[in-house]
Order: sequence, then C-alpha cells, then structure tokens
Amino acid sequence: MASLLISNGTVVTAADTYTADIFIENERINAIGTNLKVQADCTIDATGKLVFPGGIDPHVHLDMPFMGTSSSDSYATGTQAALHGGTTTVIDFILQTQGKSLRSALEEWQGRSNGNCYSDYSFHLAVTDFNERTKPEIQEMVEKEGITSFKTFMAYKGALMIDDRQMIGLMEEVKRCGGLVTVHATHGDMIDYLIDKHRSEGKLSPLYHYLSQPEITESEASERFADMAYYTGVPAYIVHLTCEGALNHVRDATRRNQTVFVETCIQYLLLDASLYEKGFEGAKWVMSPPLRQKKDQDALWAGLNQGLVRVVATDHCPFTWEQKKMGEHDFSKIPNGHPAIEHRMELLFSEGVRTGKISLNKYVEVTSTNAAKIFGMFPRKGTLSIGADADIVIFDPNEKHTLSATTHHHNTDYSAYEGWEVTGKCKTVILRGRVAVDDGKMHLEKGYGQFLRRNKTSLIV
Repeated sequence: MASLLISNGTVVTAADTYTADIFIENERINAIGTNLKVQADCTIDATGKLVFPGGIDPHVHLDMPFMGTSSSDSYATGTQAALHGGTTTVIDFILQTQGKSLRSALEEWQGRSNGNCYSDYSFHLAVTDFNERTKPEIQEMVEKEGITSFKTFMAYKGALMIDDRQMIGLMEEVKRCGGLVTVHATHGDMIDYLIDKHRSEGKLSPLYHYLSQPEITESEASERFADMAYYTGVPAYIVHLTCEGALNHVRDATRRNQTVFVETCIQYLLLDASLYEKGFEGAKWVMSPPLRQKKDQDALWAGLNQGLVRVVATDHCPFTWEQKKMGEHDFSKIPNGHPAIEHRMELLFSEGVRTGKISLNKYVEVTSTNAAKIFGMFPRKGTLSIGADADIVIFDPNEKHTLSATTHHHNTDYSAYEGWEVTGKCKTVILRGRVAVDDGKMHLEKGYGQFLRRNKTSLIV
C-alpha cells in the first residue's frame, strides 16, 4: 500500500491542537512531527486545514427491516454517505427476532453487510428475547465475535421490547461477560396507550406522533434503566437521549458515583418539535424519540460541556418519501427515522464549534474519541497517534455549502436539512491509509470496509 504524507495541517485531537505533519504507512500512522523528513508516495498539503480523526457514528440502521419496510440506505450507500461526511466507522444494530437465536440474527445481518461496506463497521446486538436458550450466546458473541455491546428496548411491545425481569437478567449476564448494555429508554406501555387514545379521537397527523411520546415517557424510562444498571453494576449507555428530564436523571445517578454513558443525536441539538406543525411534511422528522423543545436543546449543549453527554450520533434510519407516505392517514404507520449520516460532522462543526457552543477538542471527543473508548476500539480508532489506524479527515473550516437532497449521498429523495447553510467542509477523508473521498469523489471500492472485532468495555473514558 502506498505511503502518504499530510503536511502542515492543524492537527486536532480530543486533548491537543497543534501544527504538524502526519506520515502514514501500511494503513497506520507511522510518525507525527514538524518538518518530517520522510519519503512518501503521495503528499497532501493541509495548510490552512484542520486534520482530525475520522468520525465514529455508533448509532446507524442500514438495510433494516422495520414497520413493514426497510431503511432505504444499504450497507453500500450508507457507508459511502458516511465517508463523504467524514465518518469512517459506523456501528449498526442487529435485531434479534423474538423466538429465534442471537446467532441467527447475526447471520442475517452478515448476509447484508459482508463485502458491501465502504467504511469500517461493527455491530451492537439488540436482545429482544432473553431466556435460558439465548443467555449462553452472550458470552459467545463477546468472546468469539467481538460484539461487546447489547441493546435493549423499553418500547415496541410485541416486537422489540423486553420487560424489566429480562432486563435485569441480561444486565447480569452482560456484566459477567465484560460487555455493555445500551437502551432505547422510553416507556412503551404509556406510549402505546397515548397512540391508541389519539387514533381513537381521529388525531392522525404527524403532530400526534410527538404528542404520544411526551418528555415524561423518556425521563421515567431513563431513570428506571439507570436504577437497574446501578443494582447490577453493568456498564450502561442510553442511546439518542433527547430531553432535559432524562438528562437530569443521569445527573442524579452521578451523585451515587454511577457512570451512565449518554448519547444524543445531531437532530436533537439542532431541530425542534415545531417541525411537526407542518402538516404531513412533518413526517420527515418522525423518529423515536421525537424532536423536543428549545429548552431541551439548551440542556443537551450544556450536557456536552459538562461531560454528561459523551457522544453525538445520528440514529441514521432513512426512508424515501413514498415509504413515509405509508402513514399519510395515520401517524402510527409512518416509518420512524431520518437521514443524517453524511451531515453529522459538518453540522456539529458549523453549529457547535463556529458558534462557540463547544470547543474543537470537545468536537473530536464527542464525534470520535469517546465512542472509540466506550465501545472498545481505542486507540486503534478515535485518535491521531502513532500506531493508530490512519482514519483521518482533512477539513476546510471556512468553506460554505448548502445541504440538499440534490447533492447528498443518502439513498432518499428528501433531506431533513434542506437548504441549511453550513460552514466547514470535509475535503479529503482517509480510511486506513487510503484516500476514500477527495473533493466529493469516492476513491474506494465496495468491500474495502472491514468488520471490527471490539474489545471489552472499560468504564474509564
């Protein structure tokens, strides 16, 4: 593999910012220093550019069966879009079918992902049926497959949801095996009641998707999950946390010296529930949990700086407009999810770093480094250091551009951020030492992306 020198860039990690050259050889970072005297097959002048670790998005759903259809991005189109937006590694979710084994779910997802990814990738395993038959598979997944994180759902009864008894059992087994439990923390029974209530009253627009999932449904479930994790001692991670109430329960948990890792998503920092008042166009932003209020955005931004919110992900789960129209006459039939995998890094820089809400180093921490540490990929991923994978973004902090469905690489025909002007552009994206994207052109072939076997979880982040 050709060697590569990145010269004169402003190198940014979660800890440092400095001007240096980076020399890459055999997929790894070989040297970092000023005025490196090396012979490289190719040199990229990064003068005036930021150079930071490739993004890690630990919450995506590619080619996922859901609500009678499937998310519209395949592993090929989704990982291409990720790379165009500076994300070099994604973690997707395997969903166990109730009544079947964890192994059968893994094999089903491998059938769609193997040989099709452009970026590197890994899996979480969503356990929807924990029992004496599936219990031994937890250790098998950790030890043999390098899948060390297990997702639970406190909603979607009859399909994905487990009860608290199963939750406790799973937590104890995952702790024993050295893994981590993640959760979709919303009160499923209360949400189902409100959905049925609104439908019976003929309230069927997307607004009632939002009104069926009030803040209390998320804050109550987050507290209950934190309490169960505290009792069992399992490392715990709440996905896509959206609201002040839920975050306050995490804050309360720290008072008893508990660590609960929190992820939010770019949409919850930037978009709010007023979008649901646009009639059926609001279906573009139907996701679970739904968008919240301005006060919740303020709480999440503060949470990032306080260290309570560790990760900014996307929950990328795109559908075409035709798919969204499945719920044109009933909000409960709108496929949940929106496209964002390509825009996370640029939006967070433009709306977070440039506005002074977060620092450059915090930006790297929450888009890459923390996810690598929490999910057992550090220091191979998530930082720029000697021996790390050469996953690197060369970023122009001043280039303005506009987000649009006419230019994005998501396999969907609308953008959740149509017309949004962004300052900051991923110019060159490098994956394991190879230029993946340069000036908007893909240079990798399908299948270059590798599956990552991950290490056991460390609570020290």
